[in-house]
Amino acid sequence: MLTISENKVVRLTYELSEDSKKDEVIEKVDADQPATFLFGVGGLLPEFEENLFGLKQGDSFKFSIASENAYGPLDPNALVDIPKEAFTIDGKLQEDMLQVGSILPMRDNEDNFLQGRIVELKDDAVIMDFNHPLAGKDLYFKGTIIDVREATAEEISHGHVHGEGGHHH
Repeated sequence: MLTISENKVVRLTYELSEDSKKDEVIEKVDADQPATFLFGVGGLLPEFEENLFGLKQGDSFKFSIASENAYGPLDPNALVDIPKEAFTIDGKLQEDMLQVGSILPMRDNEDNFLQGRIVELKDDAVIMDFNHPLAGKDLYFKGTIIDVREATAEEISHGHVHGEGGHHH
């Protein structure tokens, strides 16, 4: 039976919660649509991979990752005032999208894609938070390894899984 190590394809289930609120599940991945990834290519939080290393099919896991090793602390510089005119289309303010709590796709000055959450509406500006939704939170994972297999040469060269649960070309 294979163990999780570099260039293995891993399928697993998990529940993610805030470490201090283990009964409040933030995200759940079930066996009908398991998380599937190529281990060791840097697509996951490094400490997540460290905690899975050496596990095999059928093994269960439980571990925490401190916020500084996950998505980092909340960055006050990620709270940005954006003039309301930035939310106009054809000269009309899109008030239906301007709701506290709404998550909007945005682009920065260098045309990078960002997700911003509206935290406050002012008369002339929208305050948006561009922190990762899990920034500042300690994470707690528990789950089960469904299976582990060798990655194909093509998967290794492409850096991702193909086929079931993976990328399709």
